[in-house]
Amino acid sequence: MTLSNEVECDEAYVVAGYKGQPEVIKSKRRKGRRRRRKGKSGRGTMEKEKLPVFGMIQRGGLVVLHLLANVKQKTNEPFIKDTIDPGTLVYTDEYSIYARLERWGYDHKSVNHGRGEYARDEDGDGFCEVHVNTMEGFWSLLRSWLRPHRGISQEKLPLYLGFFEFVHNVRKRGKVLLGSLIELLVSKDPGIQSERNNVARPCLCAQYVVKAYVLYTVRLS
Repeated sequence: MTLSNEVECDEAYVVAGYKGQPEVIKSKRRKGRRRRRKGKSGRGTMEKEKLPVFGMIQRGGLVVLHLLANVKQKTNEPFIKDTIDPGTLVYTDEYSIYARLERWGYDHKSVNHGRGEYARDEDGDGFCEVHVNTMEGFWSLLRSWLRPHRGISQEKLPLYLGFFEFVHNVRKRGKVLLGSLIELLVSKDPGIQSERNNVARPCLCAQYVVKAYVLYTVRLS
């Protein structure tokens, strides 16, 4: 999947520990939840159980999410280059991990959240086109969806993220996607079957994906 035209990049942090794994929790000798929340400030990492999620969204189009070990340029660079077409106009905040976007072949505009700037009109047409509000809005929806689960394990978080990304992209791609999903589900091709077997509980996951697709397309129709 590639993104182009105008793309917003941003990072968010999701609290995910070792839910359902009491042995791991005991071995880490963790403090109580309230005491952990009073820990040192800073960017989240897997080790801190505050996992960084990197998001790229094409305005009016698809979104791509990646769960990261940390938020550094060398970590984000391959995801950006593999996903966003060269020459694309990329909007970000002021975080230093985006400082080399122009060297990597992208047009780059940013807003400075640290100074209270969240949107800017550069061409004088009265419309603030420089912002990352589309991606910020996506994070808000993701957090609202995750909150009722009352805790998520690091092991399962990629599945939650993948499902939420899928739901968003289905709304953009439309009914064309359903045929491809069913084909993957019932295919007898040895290569596809091997990939399915490498996914945990593949049939159950695929059934939920198809059901989710039908549910959301019916709501849109």
